Amino acid sequence: MIAINTGLILIVGGLLVALLGKQLGRFASVAVAIVGLVWYLMLPAGASAEVQLMGLELMPLRVDKLSWIFGLIFHIAAVVSTLYALHVTDTKQHVAGLVYAGAAIVAALAGDLVTLFIAWELTAIASVVLVWASNNEASYHAGIRYLIIQVGSGVLLLSGVILHYVENDSVVFNHFMGLLPGETTSFYDFPLSAQLIFIAFGMKCAFPLLHNWLQDAYPKATITGTVFLSAFTTKLAVYTLARGFHGTEELIWIGCTMTLFPIVFAVIENDLRRVLAYSLNNQLGFMVVGIGIGTELALNGTAAHAFCHIIYKALLFMSMGAVLYRVGTTKATELGGLHKSMPWTTVFCIIGGGAIAGFPLLSGFVSKSMIISAAGEQHMFWVWIVLLIASAGVMEHSGIKIPFFAFFAHDSGKRVKEAPWNMLLAMGIGAAFCIGIGVWYSPLYAALPFELAHAYQPYTSGHVILQMQLLLFAALAFVVLMKTGLYPEEKRSENLDTDWAYRKAFPVLWTGAKSVYSSVDKAFRKGFVGLITAFIDRLSQSFNEQGTFGKTWSTSTMAFWSALFLGIFLVMYYLQGGS
Repeated sequence: MIAINTGLILIVGGLLVALLGKQLGRFASVAVAIVGLVWYLMLPAGASAEVQLMGLELMPLRVDKLSWIFGLIFHIAAVVSTLYALHVTDTKQHVAGLVYAGAAIVAALAGDLVTLFIAWELTAIASVVLVWASNNEASYHAGIRYLIIQVGSGVLLLSGVILHYVENDSVVFNHFMGLLPGETTSFYDFPLSAQLIFIAFGMKCAFPLLHNWLQDAYPKATITGTVFLSAFTTKLAVYTLARGFHGTEELIWIGCTMTLFPIVFAVIENDLRRVLAYSLNNQLGFMVVGIGIGTELALNGTAAHAFCHIIYKALLFMSMGAVLYRVGTTKATELGGLHKSMPWTTVFCIIGGGAIAGFPLLSGFVSKSMIISAAGEQHMFWVWIVLLIASAGVMEHSGIKIPFFAFFAHDSGKRVKEAPWNMLLAMGIGAAFCIGIGVWYSPLYAALPFELAHAYQPYTSGHVILQMQLLLFAALAFVVLMKTGLYPEEKRSENLDTDWAYRKAFPVLWTGAKSVYSSVDKAFRKGFVGLITAFIDRLSQSFNEQGTFGKTWSTSTMAFWSALFLGIFLVMYYLQGGS
């Protein structure tokens, strides 16, 4: 097989799909994704390619242990997502989905920062189409805000790449401090170029205060577009952080914050797709903590959790997409009782909820426990506690709330058809992965970046008992709060997060600024016009028949002024050495 970056297959194939029409194009999109996956699996271990361009040594393909597992899951996600979207007749969604997935794969397999930057920007351009494809005003504005953040991340990345090249005369993408797993450093130890790149990666990873583009845009994308979005952008950022910044201590506390703050918002949120967007933030926090710890076990846990997360998060978004497709809403206040008419979707959603919560025998358990164990091995007690609390929290908002309010709770009286066959098949594949990895995890562990000195065993009595205690406690807390009426009521409202800044604060500040400007402008204009009017009146008075310059002057006065000006002229002439 030719050693090429297989993301190019999806990008070129996606552009060709645009020429095939609505009916043939949607089937071709699945075929392109499958071809890309098969080609990728046939690439030899350690495959690479290097090219010279404008004096730069580029590496558009580098398959090592870290990039391979991310490339693999991106290809699997592309196949499942295109299958889920098979019923869609909107060609631009199929094209955008393939180009988006292909760009993410190109970035994950890139060995240099220039190729990474090009693919980085292409993911932004292609993915925003999936938001705008909803064809409404809300999605248009959300897409604009999403694009601003994504392009802003690209600008910082490009600035950092340029500075990095000036400093090092190289654009090879490796750890920016040359650290090995287990070694640590601080953000402040990095040069400015690496700090800019760190922030660029953090924006795409939805770091706290830089995260709301995710909750803003994802729920407003199309039904199938949200599935694509959940798989690639943020996990690409996780990969780049693991590649370039593992062992950076600040990532531990950034990740801990990411695991905790979404829990509150997810509990009170009414839109279930937005709940999933918050839980995505929560799960990213586990991965960021693993990168910050930076040991081999932690990085293995990060890679494994990213792999499992893409599948079970896509499964949850697919189940809510099926509900939206049949019912027309994912608002908890308008759902309930759907298990009677959508039984398969209900089962798949419960499996996805169990996987994200970390139930034993499901995929989330065998990956999340690695990161928690890594924190324990490094004697990071408070980090360990935070991750345990976050594990219980995700059980409440994604493991229980999503399936309960969508398919059970009160009976909304809605009776609809089951999801289309292609949606069910895609969800079935995702559910099979969740169960398969949870039961037979050794192939996943074998594909992880590092071979540990001792084999990690997730199913120890300590791991299983501790996790079951957390999950059962979270379930009991949910039941008690529901029975006592203390659980936050689902309301038809929009909860504000950091979007408070541009939805509330900025409009108030803008209105106030306009009012002040208007007052100052009015006073200035009034004063300026008054000065001009007074000046004109003064001139008019000076040049009328009674004024200084308008009245008749005597001959002696005129002779005086003429002699004075002639004298001044002669003095200036001689001072200049006139000839």
